[in-house]
Amino acid sequence: MSEKLLLGLSRRQVIRGLLATTAFGVTVKFGTGCTSEGSEQAAADSGTGGGDGQPITIGFIYVGSKDDYGYNQAHAQGAQGMVDKFSGQVNLVEQASVPETTEVQEAMRSMIDTDGAIALFPTSFGYFDPHIIKVAEEYPEVQFFHAGGLYNEGLPDNIGSYFGYIDEAQYIAGIVAAMTSRSGKLGFVGAKPIPQVLRNINSYTLGARSVKPEVTTQVIFTGNWAEPIKEAEATNSMVDQGIDVVTCHVDSPKVVMETAEKRGIYCTGYHADQSALAPKGYLTGAEWDWTNIYSKIAEDILAGKTLVDGGIEHILRGGLKEGFCKLSAYGSAVSADTQKAADDVLAQFMDGSMVIYKGELKDNQGNVVIASGQEMKQLDPKLEEMNYLVEGVSGSIGS
Repeated sequence: MSEKLLLGLSRRQVIRGLLATTAFGVTVKFGTGCTSEGSEQAAADSGTGGGDGQPITIGFIYVGSKDDYGYNQAHAQGAQGMVDKFSGQVNLVEQASVPETTEVQEAMRSMIDTDGAIALFPTSFGYFDPHIIKVAEEYPEVQFFHAGGLYNEGLPDNIGSYFGYIDEAQYIAGIVAAMTSRSGKLGFVGAKPIPQVLRNINSYTLGARSVKPEVTTQVIFTGNWAEPIKEAEATNSMVDQGIDVVTCHVDSPKVVMETAEKRGIYCTGYHADQSALAPKGYLTGAEWDWTNIYSKIAEDILAGKTLVDGGIEHILRGGLKEGFCKLSAYGSAVSADTQKAADDVLAQFMDGSMVIYKGELKDNQGNVVIASGQEMKQLDPKLEEMNYLVEGVSGSIGS
């Protein structure tokens, strides 16, 4: 074994020892790539929760670029918003375009061992199992927060799950789409038929059919989060079928929005504001507002709270009311009547009276999934296990 490797292993063990003997809130701050004894001593002398004036370091990992007009950009904007809110108290370390492979494990280890991160936000769905679980077991002193994965008993107790009920914004976007559509045919380009994507498709359709019961939604799954050629092909195919409003749930909606604009149809956005990509056809969009949740978690960490001691909940959820998501501004093509209808439902979400999933509700195979008189509110865990498409959706989970 080389001397260089021996030194690297020794440093890693030292850092782990320093972290393991102190509270979760301890700051371990290194200059990137620095291996000096002075830096390690500085880490040992750090205080807890940033309370000694030393900033804590929090790491974010993205599966795509930070300027993708989509999922990754929304998270990156939220991370920066958190840092801006806690200026001088939180240092941010980021790595973009990290695939859902063992590469993300190495990225996490590097942020902990080299940058001194005490909390990590690996944001892509596929990072969770096995990668976050494995690294969380290796570093019980570090807190891991994952977007979308559902924390279950038996997992390492230093793992947390957070996500937003953005399907509330999708429901309202569906109302806008249906009231603007001339054909009554909507389109939805999805990446993978996982529960979060299915929930967005279904909520979009339910919103649309709440104002126009005859409206249908055509779904095409591309098979992966970033498939720009397939996304363009799917959008063009929909236009050729007479669909005149399209939306999506892929990492970067850029291709779908631009293709819709070129073909002269309307679109509603997702993840972030894409209005600049489709100035004529953009109606509204379902946007994340991650700054709120990231700031809340950072505030808790700075206060010395942890997942392990129960100070931070293992499952954090919220919707429009809690500020986890929001609507894009209405585009010029949205009529005053449509805006009023959408705003009325938004008010119901904000006061907590709106329930999307209630019976009788059938899937698109005619099976009753929610019986008459029953309802599933947003916190119902069954909604996070969704495995069906509702009536009015054309397509199948296997497509």
